[in-house]
Amino acid sequence: MSLLIDADYIVYKCCAATETEIDFGEDLIVVTSRFSEALEYTERELYNIATDLGCFDDSVLFFSDSINFRKSIDPAYKGHRNRKKPCGYKRVINALKLSYPVVIMPELEADDALGIYATREEGHIICSPDKDMRQIPGQLYDMSDGVVEITKEEGDRWHLIQTMAGDQTDGYSGVPGIGIKRAAVLLDEHGANWKTVVDAFADKGLDESVALLNARLAKILQAENYDFTNQRVKLWTATSNSGSEDRAELGQELARQENS
Repeated sequence: MSLLIDADYIVYKCCAATETEIDFGEDLIVVTSRFSEALEYTERELYNIATDLGCFDDSVLFFSDSINFRKSIDPAYKGHRNRKKPCGYKRVINALKLSYPVVIMPELEADDALGIYATREEGHIICSPDKDMRQIPGQLYDMSDGVVEITKEEGDRWHLIQTMAGDQTDGYSGVPGIGIKRAAVLLDEHGANWKTVVDAFADKGLDESVALLNARLAKILQAENYDFTNQRVKLWTATSNSGSEDRAELGQELARQENS
């Protein structure tokens, strides 16, 4: 069993925490940091995670690639995020590579690489505070409330909820006026299936192609969504538990058009 750790989050947090702002007056403000402090803080965080969870074989650190496949689906994805990485961020990552196995998959965010590895081989624990990881079946340690077991049904349901609710931080809107609580109620009342999602978008005058775009942006990849031979993402395709073959076929046709 390995701990699969969202190290993007940890390194960013630790490097940002060790920055110091120096105001020289007039027009000059400088941000500085001590690399040794940032690295020590990061290693302490990783040690604490391992200590909290106890039994494990090793810790594997996951980072995002500089290229994001979602931007090829929607160029506006995370377009509002222009935050500069904190001082020492890249240097700390390079230092960690000397002590830990590090995974960076081409064109994938750390979340996707975590989801792929966790579902390719069972028994690992994902360590991440990101709510998106609730899509992935298996064990999740959110770094605050202990380890929870997520079933495939729960993970699929959370994906549908996020598709409807959207995520302003990541830059996809979901269904206007619907948040996480309302999305959950709709699934409870009408069924946790693709038809419920499509109908929610339709009620706001949005067609299934918009629903599919949001679903693909929201989807955290699993092993079944990745072509390991060619290192390519298999875009999520709409299916329905409602028996609506027309909707499933439309989703598949949209996928074929985008891949052609």
